[in-house]
Amino acid sequence: MYGKAFAPEYQGQIGSSLCVNSSYEEVLATASRAHREAGDALERARAALAVGEANRRLGRVAEAGAAWRESYRSGREAGDRGAMAWALWSGGTLARQCGSLPLARRLLTHAVTLADVAGDRLAHGYSLAGLAETGRIQGDYAAVAELHEQLLAQGRAHGEARHMVWAMSGIAQMHRNTGDLAKALELFEESARIAADADDARGHAWSLRGIADVLSVQGETDGALELLSEAEDICRSLDLASALAYNHKMRGNVLYRAGRYESARDVYAGALREFTEMREPRGAALARLGLTKSRSRLGRDHAETLAELADVEREVSRIGLRHAKEAVIAFRAETTERWAAETSAPHCDATTPLTPAAPAGW
Repeated sequence: MYGKAFAPEYQGQIGSSLCVNSSYEEVLATASRAHREAGDALERARAALAVGEANRRLGRVAEAGAAWRESYRSGREAGDRGAMAWALWSGGTLARQCGSLPLARRLLTHAVTLADVAGDRLAHGYSLAGLAETGRIQGDYAAVAELHEQLLAQGRAHGEARHMVWAMSGIAQMHRNTGDLAKALELFEESARIAADADDARGHAWSLRGIADVLSVQGETDGALELLSEAEDICRSLDLASALAYNHKMRGNVLYRAGRYESARDVYAGALREFTEMREPRGAALARLGLTKSRSRLGRDHAETLAELADVEREVSRIGLRHAKEAVIAFRAETTERWAAETSAPHCDATTPLTPAAPAGW
């Protein structure tokens, strides 16, 4: 059995007035007020942490960066290693969101160490979860599979729904990317049930997106789109800007797989604008890949498609996204083969007789 989901990143007085499903505009307003009224360094550290997390989720990268650094400095001033660990967790999560995966690993590794020394089990678990997520995004499944299993065990041992949802959906994603769709669907569906029972709206939306992805690969387009609409409603209600953009990117994936290339192109273009506005390069690169594929299917010049794919490949290589790079390489081969087949087809000019004209008087 798991208890109701809670948000340990909201600490002190802030934690008593907010819940895991509080909208991020509400979190930002509450945390900003607490920061102004903070009476000591530890209170400032806790308030700045919540300010940073709200801004990060709202896609306000510069404000989030300033807040987690202030939280770390205030935690250090207070001599509280737990507060410092939480700040580094926030910074590492922001670095991952911004596509700086090596920096994310460094910050989260330091967070794990500080949380361990401080005896802060929750900060330790969240930092481990951040490391696992970072490695999974990079495609380093062998290195992070054990971390996901550790999180799963911790979630079961302590009845923590959010840890269960994070770990289970992460393992599901690895199964999905390696081709075991049945196992991925089973885990995503269980993750969605746990999140719903624990009143974890964010985790529920994330899990619904995973289910939609697998259903789409299996050809169940309408069911996938319905789930994405449900997840979108959740994202909008909580002001989850980044999650909403990823939801739109997944909608583009579903439409593309269904052969609805014009609709996919438009949805990918919208997702790209969202990611660009919030300066989230990982999402932007994935949306650009989808947009390039859709345009190619709609007849875009082959040379232009190859140039765009090369640019996307450089970006995903810079970020360190193995799975995305493999997708670029696979589509380049596919589109080149299709182009070659089209250009080598016999040319038929309707104005040219198919056979020589018969001699006069034939």
